[in-house]
Amino acid sequence: MSGPPSLIGKKYPAKQHARNVYNYLVKKNESTKNTSFFVSGEDLELYLYCDQTKPIRQNRYFFYLSGCDIPGSHVLYNTAKDHLTLYLPNIDYEDVMWSGLPLSLEDAAKKFDADEIKYASELKTDLELANKDSTKIFTTDINKFNTKYSTFLDAGDKDFFYALDESRLIKDWYELELMRHAAKITDKCHLAVMSALPIETNETHIHAEFMYHALRQGSKYQSYDPICCSGTSCSTLHYIKNDEEITPEKRSVLIDAGAEWSCYASDVTRCFPVNGEWAKEHLEIYNAVLKMQQVTMSLIKPGASWDEIHLAAHKVLIEEFLKLGIFKSEFTVEEIFKSKVSARFFPHGLGHLLGMDTHDVGGYPNYEDPDPLLQYLRLRRNLEKGMVLTDEPGIYFSPFLLEDTLKDPARVKYINKDVLDKYWYIGGVRIEDDLVITEDGFENLTGITSDPEEISKIVKAGLAKGTEGFHNVV
Repeated sequence: MSGPPSLIGKKYPAKQHARNVYNYLVKKNESTKNTSFFVSGEDLELYLYCDQTKPIRQNRYFFYLSGCDIPGSHVLYNTAKDHLTLYLPNIDYEDVMWSGLPLSLEDAAKKFDADEIKYASELKTDLELANKDSTKIFTTDINKFNTKYSTFLDAGDKDFFYALDESRLIKDWYELELMRHAAKITDKCHLAVMSALPIETNETHIHAEFMYHALRQGSKYQSYDPICCSGTSCSTLHYIKNDEEITPEKRSVLIDAGAEWSCYASDVTRCFPVNGEWAKEHLEIYNAVLKMQQVTMSLIKPGASWDEIHLAAHKVLIEEFLKLGIFKSEFTVEEIFKSKVSARFFPHGLGHLLGMDTHDVGGYPNYEDPDPLLQYLRLRRNLEKGMVLTDEPGIYFSPFLLEDTLKDPARVKYINKDVLDKYWYIGGVRIEDDLVITEDGFENLTGITSDPEEISKIVKAGLAKGTEGFHNVV
């Protein structure tokens, strides 16, 4: 299926990406001026003792410098000559009977943004020539796909990785169009899941419904393994079991899933009630998380500190818990904030960078940070125009997370356990949207509603159809 209409006749700007990397590299380390870049893509591999190939996930650094998803390809950028060469795998004529003819060099030249397209048979000679023009040929690592060329390559240079990651951090117009397309596919998949409760009696059904609608729209890959949980399982942040029965007493569902388009990710989380009616406590927590997201979104703009925005979400959580009585009213917001106890209810970061990877490069997290409020924050820098990130506050009621807190007199004193006990069944609530930082704020790529009343209407409309309203064999 075709992608965004705006990209028809356009090429993924691989050569400009290579130039961006070079500019960052030289700015970081001037001694790298006379260098070249070489990266190998992933190749098809057989399962052990089997003639079936493993699923392939293209090397993201290779794709960034080539825009090529063909297994067994390589890319070389000669910075001295500003010359980008894409190498396609040699034709295996015996395989043509089984797999068909590969893309020709002529057709590849129309598709990919490279100065030259060659076959891999010419690669060794070209690397020898590049060595004469360059003091070094940087690559990310030596692996099974490039080991035969290892004598020419300088792997693992920190400045090269820095330049790659800083380049990928800021998305250009073409990348944003790919991400907008992925986001639109994901919107429809989430709508489909909310609308199909009559046939979603197991978490696996939710998983299947999302992937079915993604595939129908041409997205053959997910950005990550979908998280489809119900009831108390919603307190597990990266729950991928996805096979428990969805019974009425569970009441709540959480799905965190995003379709991928042309190696670019989306990442969206939505929650809804199993029967379309929000239980009192479920809606209270949902609205608290929604407010956390609304407040943090109001602070998002270029130059803003993501650390400070994340901490603002914690303060909203505390304010809402004081209103609900989960935190005791004898304590102030500031006292509870300083105690760090909110980290056990909101244990992850507010969001992360998004791009070719779900948790994209360039965020520079610090998992050794002694502050529990910041330890798992994946983005630790000020916001810049062109970044894409998620805003995903959450509130969780996890016995595992809260066990030590409820036994610690210094922290449990802030919590009214009798009130807390009313909320365990929810498991957790998370609301996640994908945002592009703009000149003076952000563009929200996520269109699927997060309004609780609208969600309730969607779920009820689906339930009203009954099982006969859906085409399903099992």
